[in-house]
Amino acid sequence: MSTAPESRTAPGAGTDTARAFAPLRGQLQTAAEEFAGGPDALEDILLGMVDDVDRAVREPLEIFPVCHHSPASALAMARRLREKRPRVVYLELCEDMAPLLTELRNCRLPVAVQAFASDIDGFPPDWAPLSVVAPITEASAEYQAVAYALDTPGVELVLVDRSSDHVFQWDTRRPAGDDVPEDGTEAEPGSGAALHGEAVGVEIGDLRPRFAELEEHLLRHGKVRHWSEWWHQYVEVPLGDGDHDTYRQVMFLIGSLFRRLAPGDGDRVRVDEDRERYMWTRMREHLAATGTDPADCLYVCGAFHAASRVEEFGVHGADGFEIPRRTATTWQYGLIPSSHAAVEAQFGLASGSVSIAAAQWTKNLGRTRVEPYRLAGQAGTRKTPAKKSAAKKSAAPAANPVPDPATAEDRLSGFLQRPPALDALDEAELLGWSVDVVRAARRSGYLASTADAIAVFETSILLAGMRDRAKPTPYDFQDAAVTCIEKDTVPGRRDVRGIVESMMGGDRIGRVGYEALPPLARDVHDRLAPLELDLQQRGVRRALLDTASRPELRACSDVLWMLRRLMPHGAARPITGERRLGERSVQESWDLALGTHQRALIELGYEGVSLEQVLEQRLRRTAHGARATAAEVLAAVEDATLYLGGRRLADELGARALEVLSGERTVDGAPEVLRRVRGLLVYYRTAEPALPPWIESFVRAGYAHYCTLLPTAFRDEDATVGQVAAMLGFLFGMEGLALSLGCDRTQLELAVAQSHPKDPAKTALLWAAQVRLGTLSREELRARCDELLASPLVVPSYPRYLSGFVHALEPVPGLADVVVEAVSNAFGRLPDAVLLPWLPVLVTTLRSTAADLAPLLIREAGRTFPARLPALDAWIPPWRRPPAPPRTTPAATAVPRGASLLSAHPATCDALAELLGCDEEWAPAGGPPPGTAGAALLSAHPDTCDALARLLGRDEPRAPAGLLTP
Repeated sequence: MSTAPESRTAPGAGTDTARAFAPLRGQLQTAAEEFAGGPDALEDILLGMVDDVDRAVREPLEIFPVCHHSPASALAMARRLREKRPRVVYLELCEDMAPLLTELRNCRLPVAVQAFASDIDGFPPDWAPLSVVAPITEASAEYQAVAYALDTPGVELVLVDRSSDHVFQWDTRRPAGDDVPEDGTEAEPGSGAALHGEAVGVEIGDLRPRFAELEEHLLRHGKVRHWSEWWHQYVEVPLGDGDHDTYRQVMFLIGSLFRRLAPGDGDRVRVDEDRERYMWTRMREHLAATGTDPADCLYVCGAFHAASRVEEFGVHGADGFEIPRRTATTWQYGLIPSSHAAVEAQFGLASGSVSIAAAQWTKNLGRTRVEPYRLAGQAGTRKTPAKKSAAKKSAAPAANPVPDPATAEDRLSGFLQRPPALDALDEAELLGWSVDVVRAARRSGYLASTADAIAVFETSILLAGMRDRAKPTPYDFQDAAVTCIEKDTVPGRRDVRGIVESMMGGDRIGRVGYEALPPLARDVHDRLAPLELDLQQRGVRRALLDTASRPELRACSDVLWMLRRLMPHGAARPITGERRLGERSVQESWDLALGTHQRALIELGYEGVSLEQVLEQRLRRTAHGARATAAEVLAAVEDATLYLGGRRLADELGARALEVLSGERTVDGAPEVLRRVRGLLVYYRTAEPALPPWIESFVRAGYAHYCTLLPTAFRDEDATVGQVAAMLGFLFGMEGLALSLGCDRTQLELAVAQSHPKDPAKTALLWAAQVRLGTLSREELRARCDELLASPLVVPSYPRYLSGFVHALEPVPGLADVVVEAVSNAFGRLPDAVLLPWLPVLVTTLRSTAADLAPLLIREAGRTFPARLPALDAWIPPWRRPPAPPRTTPAATAVPRGASLLSAHPATCDALAELLGCDEEWAPAGGPPPGTAGAALLSAHPDTCDALARLLGRDEPRAPAGLLTP
């Protein structure tokens, strides 16, 4: 708050205005001396407020102060525009948003003008994306000015506030939570209050005390709950029927009061003053360039800025303010749907205040008979009669005589001294409200009756009397309805407070028309036209697609799947049908809510002109991001193949996946990499004649990469068992392809040999890998498990070994029988103190990290255990059965099995021999068959056969020399 001495009359002031406000100055000076006991800062504040009013009134360019979304400001604006009919309207709004205002006629209010930037240059990267919104409602002064200027020939509309780029240049990055609604409510993500998202809001006429003690004082003595209610009671209602001069001087006074009692927030004050310098500089530039007479202009701004004290104030203000250059950021502009709840959430207003203001606007129009300005052809507005509309368009702005600002009269003194007018109680209106709220409450599930309507009626009058009001306001009625009808629980979707807000006008949600949509959004609606649904309406629409009978719907299906990929959840939700690599549903069913998510569709249009272009840009951005992982890039490859088709983008992203994988030093994404690569390999092997070169290179590089990281991953405590199992799954699952591409299996054997884990689960995983490589037999693995169960020191950690065995089914699925045996032994031999706490761990492990392995384990258990309960008593587990006796060696004269059958029916062998060109004769019965010369070599050198038998787990003894074994 500035306490510097000020001149009581600005330089160049006329003596007429000085004399006009002299009585008010004297009264305030006397009051200050009596209240404070002498001249002090209070006198400077009070007299400075009069000086601010005097200065604003004397300005040759008429200043029209407004408050955002104020029915009184809108009514006064409509009345003044018809009286003065200015040729130029200067509006406090971002100057770069001007081209969008002409599209308002294609929308249903409320909507918001948006500036959006995703690729920023000149701002911190963590600020992206940048978004600025300026909501516009019908009950606002700015809409009246815009409608007048756009529909009146010869009138120019000039936006003079800082650009969207300067909004962020001057942004001090206030912490989140500054704009908290007055009643403490917050917007839910899916509600109408969240239509603006995280955008920075700009408004015309931000008029609220910045001095917390002042606001608390006004609310306490005004006997109201929040600032919106105070403004409605003490400003809106008294100024609703006031004349133009009274309205201006009162708004100047309020703006000056709030400005002089603002706390010392240096950054905010600096931004406010720079905005005022910016706007006055732009207006003087326009006046100099066009030669327009300031008397034919009207400057619409917030009352806070109307009481400005910067040197650049006025058409004769000081020059020299240098407007900063914009950054290289590329901005996109559009209109997005807004709502009353979104405006309240954006600017910290009480819930329902904008709806009540809209209802007050309609009531003021009916009472004063003022004809408001509305854009021709706008949806949701009353149509103007044809004759009147034609006359208005053909008529040029009338040169109405403008009173000299120097001869302005003092209207403040009379307004401040006049007692408030007591509105008579409108019993019919209040009774109608009471009956309607009870009727709506019963529809919502409340057990309300006629007695509740009477109670609401009487309580409203009682609350108004307690708050020194003769007529209950909508806020009094809302409190009375909550007091008399609300219960402990809300039986339906809406509570009593929400019911009252709906009665007063409800949360009206705007809509952007087709013509005002960006090209991408219009393209989406055109491509979905065969569905024959009104997708611009809010709500959910069910779409049924049968591509077999209607092939033209395949293009619609492609669009819907891309929308599901690009837009928020719920915008396009499939009910039946799916799309995976190599699979496409013939029939699909969708729930579409494009009208509800219109803002998200519009913001897609800022990124490109078609869905394919936006999707390709996003996939490239994901793949080439600084923190991109191999799993994320592979997901981008899959999406490119699934939604865009073709090989160009997929091959490019696949090469990027190979590059990212080579630079990774952790195994965090190994499970996802394994899943993606498996799916892509299956798809390419079935849909393509040959594998793409990039995936062959990926498998070859991945094999070497994971072999290198395997010993470290076994020792690393941060690497989980599932991640190490996924690495082994990649190595063993892709081993055949990798070896065919030139990889060396020795590298894998060395990596496993160099692994020495300490964690029990990883140790079990290593044992499984050794079994898979043949360096550990199944008998040795079973023996190690028995040793673990036999050691009392290791028994408590045995469940962790079992968890490792369960994960080992991913790389070595052939160990399912051993895992079933190990789990069965654990249930049979572990004490309850160890077993019972481990059971939840086993269930959660199977559910979270090994859900796809559970069917394999269950199938093996089904083959092992008896299928019927009575057989369980006599059942003996296979691992406890005595070993089968060795088979007896057949006699030397025995005939090999099948030889007698062949001798009895030689025609088949003769035909096959003739086909193969063999002319050998049949061997005599009982003699060695021909072609057994190799048997002698095998008998002389049995080591090879013995090694192969051990590898295959065969324990049959060799047959005697010269005899074929079966």
